[in-house]
Amino acid sequence: MSSDPSADFTGLAETPDHLKFDEAGLAGFMAKHVEGFEAPIAVKKFKGGQSNPTYLLTTPNKKYVLRRKPPGKLLPSAHAVEREYKVITALGAQGFPAPKTYALCEDPDIIGTPFFIMDFVEGRIFWDSSLPEVARKERAPLYFALVDTLADLHLVDYRAAGLDDFGKPGNYFERQIGRWSKQYVAAETEKIKEMNALIDWLPTAIPNDNAVSIVHGDFRFDNAIMHPTEPRTLAVLDWELSTLGHPLADFTYFLMAWHFPRSVRGGLAGLDIAALGIPALDEVVAHYSTRTGRDGVADLDFCLSYNMFRLASIAQGVYARALQGNASSPQAIEMGKQIQPLAALAWYYATKAGA
Repeated sequence: MSSDPSADFTGLAETPDHLKFDEAGLAGFMAKHVEGFEAPIAVKKFKGGQSNPTYLLTTPNKKYVLRRKPPGKLLPSAHAVEREYKVITALGAQGFPAPKTYALCEDPDIIGTPFFIMDFVEGRIFWDSSLPEVARKERAPLYFALVDTLADLHLVDYRAAGLDDFGKPGNYFERQIGRWSKQYVAAETEKIKEMNALIDWLPTAIPNDNAVSIVHGDFRFDNAIMHPTEPRTLAVLDWELSTLGHPLADFTYFLMAWHFPRSVRGGLAGLDIAALGIPALDEVVAHYSTRTGRDGVADLDFCLSYNMFRLASIAQGVYARALQGNASSPQAIEMGKQIQPLAALAWYYATKAGA
């Protein structure tokens, strides 16, 4: 296991055989649909983008990124690159930092699956929430820049952006809690009393605030490209979980970094964040609230409980599927170890919220 949490995900690799495609067919498509395109293309696969394979296309005058559905039989709603293309294109038109898109191809005959092409954005991606690569004085500005970006997303008028059909507006928490409760029960491998208590309690504690916005669904530092030298977001990536939802669900998902230990996504819990120059949780909440015109986040403990529960349910599903395929898989065992602590943390915030 590498000591660098990004080593397995960053950089480029030779494309494995099952993910190779007809590069001449792609060049023909780009010549017709991408203004300014010049052949030839050199293709490398990014190590990341596990769900939807993602490639760097280098041409004589420009670099592009291709994101495609994986080959093979897929679940009907999974790997929806068409939705990603739609939201990135619409947000770019609103001035939001999304990569510029060039073309969507829904014809599987070109490279074997639907795909889209967007700009390659040069910048910094931070995989560790403590931002060890930068000086102390740079950390807070980077954090506040990222919070501003999320606030700006939540302030986009989704109707004006042409995204009023991008999800079901309203009852977001109710629908999500129902969905993840069912998925957890279907994948359950042992009784975890906190999970059962959360399944009973969460639907009774949903906030009355029924705000609706575009939500990213997986907003964190490693899904954003920051400017090479300035505290500024150049592009937000990985939109496959985006929909119309509740902005506070999205914002408090980002806040989980303050509650996670180092072993979970390079979390901040246990660190002296003041010494590191990282803003305190209440500073970040105040900054977001000011930017979005909110009077604080009254339902913070409920939202944290909900997000921890959601992650525990996702982990349970991954663990159960891995056990069915290979009970000795080290990833499965590690995923299984996370469920109980996530459930305990979710229940801790539930009791803070009055459970």
